[in-house]
Amino acid sequence: MKLIIFGATGGTGKHLVTQALEQGHQVTAFVRDPSRLQLHHPQLTTVKGDVLNPASVAAAIKGHDAVLNTIGAPPNKTGVLRSEGTYNIIRGMESNDVNRLVCQTSLGYGDSRKVLDRTPFYFKYLIVPLLLKKGFADHALQEEHVKHSTLEWTIVRPGNLTDGPLTRNYKHGFPANDNTIAVKVSRADVADFMLKQLTTKVYLRKTAGISY
Repeated sequence: MKLIIFGATGGTGKHLVTQALEQGHQVTAFVRDPSRLQLHHPQLTTVKGDVLNPASVAAAIKGHDAVLNTIGAPPNKTGVLRSEGTYNIIRGMESNDVNRLVCQTSLGYGDSRKVLDRTPFYFKYLIVPLLLKKGFADHALQEEHVKHSTLEWTIVRPGNLTDGPLTRNYKHGFPANDNTIAVKVSRADVADFMLKQLTTKVYLRKTAGISY
């Protein structure tokens, strides 16, 4: 497949690029700073652009089969990068007749909020409402944009992201009140799960939690 990855220099994005190339896909990495992607491959094209610029986003999407979106910012940072950037991606896809979108958000939003009960007291009652409130709001709006689009979308909600290895041994699609999950997962495993969504319709127009 011909894939374009937004957020390709981020933690999950780098794994997506590497794994997609290993699987034989043709990959376009859309990045603000190409120097941050220290990877060269005959099947890889790097496009410099700003996800907040609708014209550059739409131009980059043209001709691709699917879009993988892992754009993000520090959780405590204010701004609308996730929501506005994702909105631009959606409009760019619709204008170019590219239908398949796999978008990473996070556990703890919308109908997965109950999962916060599995986190430490200080995180749920201090960190989230005081430090992460604006980041959570941007993620929530990001999900709304995706859900109200005409695309064939899947939202992937990982637990707390780690730099652990690729295990392919994780849980997904669990209810928010599942008390067996660890609420953490490696970025490598999230990338693995996101790529698997390109060849299945199990979570088509659905949200899927992923965690150990």
